[in-house]
Amino acid sequence: MTFDITPFRKLYPFSSHWLDLDGLRYHYIDEGNGDPVVCVHGNPTWSFFFRNIVSDLASTHRVIAVDHIGCGLSDKPSDNDYSYTLNRRINDLEYLLDQLKLQRNVTLILHDWGGMIGIGAALRNPKRISKLVLLNTAAFMLPPAKRFPLRLRLIRNTPLFAPLMVRGLNAFAKGAVWMASKKGLSRDVALAYCAPYDSWRNRIATLRFVEDIPLGPRHRSFQTAMWVDSHLHMLSDIPKLICWGMRDFVFDIHFLAEWRRRFTDAEVHVFPNAGHYCLEDAGDEIIPLISGFVCGTSQAEEGESLSNETGFNDH
Repeated sequence: MTFDITPFRKLYPFSSHWLDLDGLRYHYIDEGNGDPVVCVHGNPTWSFFFRNIVSDLASTHRVIAVDHIGCGLSDKPSDNDYSYTLNRRINDLEYLLDQLKLQRNVTLILHDWGGMIGIGAALRNPKRISKLVLLNTAAFMLPPAKRFPLRLRLIRNTPLFAPLMVRGLNAFAKGAVWMASKKGLSRDVALAYCAPYDSWRNRIATLRFVEDIPLGPRHRSFQTAMWVDSHLHMLSDIPKLICWGMRDFVFDIHFLAEWRRRFTDAEVHVFPNAGHYCLEDAGDEIIPLISGFVCGTSQAEEGESLSNETGFNDH
């Protein structure tokens, strides 16, 4: 069963659609007409994170935002019925793109885990992707200068403590509503982010996502992540917009520097007072940039970096 979306309809006024994945319901919203824009979220969010982008772009584009299995309005199966691995996540998204016949002119908007999942799907058929928008995310292994955050390490490496905190007390989703936004979320928005994760059973994905972070070659998702990392160059010629909240304690300056190293011609905007939930903290600035980029009316020339204008410091 999914959670009751009714209290949040004013914030999330979209019709629901589901795709069957071997008997599991994979939820997505599909608004507007035109060239497709596909939004892929991370952990512990859901398609709600992209609600204002969907509303903004639906007048000119077909905007799709998915809920990964275990998240949002999608089914939340046990480990016996779903593998909760990176490769499976990529398979799910690729299947949705194929079933919706999204074979060309697709813009991907990616956040958090959505980067590795979305880029993984894109690399399987690069010709269908026309543009990339990257929001505090990654599609490569942990940068050498970045230490794996202690909070994530505790969840990932404490098999007795982590289930109690994440699945029992919902500490990951509840913690994110104040740690991931530096501006602060309204009560209704905070409740909406946590609403899908309302029981031990329904919090499985928030824990499995952290456990699936591949830090070494023995990890079950390591080879998939390495494949994405090593093939990322195949997307070099695709126009890219990077909008980055600089107060993100996970996807911080080290990840941004790696994106800039990989894609030197990307258009980059940084937001010094925005955290991981960059669309909550700086949406009024970021969404017009995304709209201009997607619609081809960006004020910046193609490939121009705006880092100096927005306070980026390489050091």
